[in-house]
Amino acid sequence: MSRIYLHREVYDELARYAGEHLPKESCGLLGGREDESGRHVEKIYYLTNVDDAEDHFTMDPKEQLAAVKDMRALGLTPLGNWHSHPDTPSRPSREDVKLAHDPGASYMILSFMTEHPVLNSFRVTDGEVVKEDLRIFSDEHPDW
Repeated sequence: MSRIYLHREVYDELARYAGEHLPKESCGLLGGREDESGRHVEKIYYLTNVDDAEDHFTMDPKEQLAAVKDMRALGLTPLGNWHSHPDTPSRPSREDVKLAHDPGASYMILSFMTEHPVLNSFRVTDGEVVKEDLRIFSDEHPDW
C-alpha cells in the first residue's frame, strides 16, 4: 500500500475551501515530492470546476497548466488531484473511476456526507481502485 502525507493545516485549508463551495463539487491538483517513505503533499491547487455542478467536475485547463508551471517553478512534482463529494462517500464514483486515466496519480476525495469532512486517497489502475495510506500529521505529531 502506498503512503501519502498531508499536513493538518493543508487539510484544514482544503476542507474550508471545499466547504465554502458547497453544494457544488470543488477540485484541484496536488503538488509535492516523493521519496522512499511515500508521497508528501506540499501544495494544494484550487481550480475552477467549469461544470459548476453538484455531482461532477471538470478542471479549468488553463488553470491546470498554470498549476503545473507553478509546481515546476517550485521544484514540486505533480502527485495527482483532489475533488469533493458534497453528499456522497469519500470513495471514487463510477464516473471517477472511468475518468481516472493516470495509474501513477493519487486521487483524493473529500466527502461532506457526514458532520465532519472525510478525506481519503486512492490509486486507480485499469478500473481497479486501491486505497492509499493517508497520513494527516501536525507539527505536534510529525511521525504520523
